Amino acid sequence: MSSVMLQEAKCAYIIIIMAVYWCTEVIPLAVTSLMPVVFFPLLGVQSSKSVCLQYLNDTNMLFVGGLIVAISVEQWNLHKRIALRVLLILGVKPALLMLGFMIVTAFLSMWISNTATTAMMVPIVQAVLDQMDNTEYDVTMMEQATGQTNTVIELEEKNVLDPTSVSSEEKKMRKRVCKGMTLCVCYAASIGGTATLTGTGPNMVLKGQMNQLYPNNNDIVNFASWFGFAFPNMILMLVLAWLWLQCSFMGLNFKKSWGCGTERTAKEKAAYNVLKAEMKKLGPISYAEFNVLLMFVLLVLLWFSRHPGFVKGWAARLFPEGEKYITDSAPAVFIALLLFILPANKPKFIDIKKPFLSAPLLDWNVVQRKMPWSIVLLLGGGFALADASANSGLSAWLGHQMTPLGSIPPWAIATVLSLIIAVFTECTSNVATATLFLPVFSSMAASVKIHPLYVMLPGTLSASFAFMLPVATPPNAIVFSYGHIRVLDMVRSGIVMNIIGVFCVTLAINTWGRPMFELDTFPAWANSTANQ
Repeated sequence: MSSVMLQEAKCAYIIIIMAVYWCTEVIPLAVTSLMPVVFFPLLGVQSSKSVCLQYLNDTNMLFVGGLIVAISVEQWNLHKRIALRVLLILGVKPALLMLGFMIVTAFLSMWISNTATTAMMVPIVQAVLDQMDNTEYDVTMMEQATGQTNTVIELEEKNVLDPTSVSSEEKKMRKRVCKGMTLCVCYAASIGGTATLTGTGPNMVLKGQMNQLYPNNNDIVNFASWFGFAFPNMILMLVLAWLWLQCSFMGLNFKKSWGCGTERTAKEKAAYNVLKAEMKKLGPISYAEFNVLLMFVLLVLLWFSRHPGFVKGWAARLFPEGEKYITDSAPAVFIALLLFILPANKPKFIDIKKPFLSAPLLDWNVVQRKMPWSIVLLLGGGFALADASANSGLSAWLGHQMTPLGSIPPWAIATVLSLIIAVFTECTSNVATATLFLPVFSSMAASVKIHPLYVMLPGTLSASFAFMLPVATPPNAIVFSYGHIRVLDMVRSGIVMNIIGVFCVTLAINTWGRPMFELDTFPAWANSTANQ
């Protein structure tokens, strides 16, 4: 057996062990991610120096910078203010209320972690539903007392016969609405995370592995290009998910759900009042909140305008050879630095006794407590694996094994792979799923000569489609812990959600994805690595 073959086998051995550990979670995910640091050098696959460099590379720094900004948004409760403001604007008809919850959750989870978004939204949903239930009970009692029927006799009969049957029907309906409203939050959080590069772990895995496996890929996956591809897909998925949840939990009764031309019922008024009361508790927008909002908007603008693709971005215009030196991580960390410098209260020029500058917007202790370090390590471990499998020749070997797939049309390959990942991600961590599959997909693409992103993009998005089980992803677990939903409810809705997801991704990659990433041609940068 040649020494080259040995290299590949050793690398494969470590990857298989890590895959088993990640799937079974015998030790914490982050701890499994540290294995390459020990075993790649011991087995002579790669030097310690090159393995350790992967753990806080450019992509991970981008993730850390984005997370620090997200933590400051959470710290000052800005996400709650945005959520309540949007819900008050959209209105409280049952269908619109659900849409409102989904839009807000999806928007917030684009920027802050899916888990934090869900943890904040579920109590709001809960408060609104409780209030609607209490009001409904009062209204039923009132209606029975007055009754809108013609004759007294009819009314009396109604009073004798109906209350029990109405209430059991009502109870069933109420339960269904409750399930729908809470499920929509965890689904929207998972869908929203896919829309931005920093929204969820798998997206960062793709970015890091593209940089690793194809060093000269001209920054094809950056914040702006990812958003252009994934945002329309998110909107499509949200609308379909909303229609599906409407059908399965509330029934498509347009007059009732939409209230076309009807007045606001007492229930809706109650829901509106809850939202108003919550908004009142937050008080007027503070100096600190305004500053955090400003920083957040600035960061998003810097990300979009760095290298938009169709025009020269600020990186190239303001700095010599900027597009070569500056990546998305620079603005992320720059804004993170500013958050530790800018004051949380207005500087006081007049009052000499008080200190001139207040505490900064963000405190390191808070960041340390709220930062999901485990995901940072998980990403790092994944990049170390991808790097080792490329350098040891394992990727090339895997690619050769998959050459027969060349006879299948590329769109079919992409669809089948999306389905496999969507099933696999139900029982393993989303990041671990992406980490294990993406290097395999890239080597497969090289061997059958299709654009690597044609299979890697759908794979990455599908890794976020953990809709079926409470354990599949933290948002599902949070929603499940509130006790309105049985596992069976989640599985039933989740199967259709997975199908919707795979359908949307297949559509996206075969329509607007094609011209955006030039998926019909096999790029030169992908070729150079295959021949190494």
